[in-house]
Amino acid sequence: MGSMWEFPGGKIEPGESAQEALARELSEELGIRAEVGPAVTRIRHHYRRGGAVDLQFFAVREFTGEISNQIYQQVRWVKLEDLTGYEFLAADRGLIKDLAAGKLL
Repeated sequence: MGSMWEFPGGKIEPGESAQEALARELSEELGIRAEVGPAVTRIRHHYRRGGAVDLQFFAVREFTGEISNQIYQQVRWVKLEDLTGYEFLAADRGLIKDLAAGKLL
């Protein structure tokens, strides 16, 4: 699914909280030190071909360092209302609609 857009983040390692995992992933993926804020939403998505993911999303309003793309094909900052113009993974689509409609932030 390399041609689809996604949010930074990844798996929670043993002994980490979800917030700690996101801070670590943002450092590894974007080279920033983020202050992870409150939870925005949580989604459990079941894929048609089997398998499921449990996604947690948090607000990050402050970070230090310059964003340095470490793993992605592209990195973009866009307005929330413009997110629906990008092709995201199925698990993220409901979140994208809610963010674009101003329902979550």
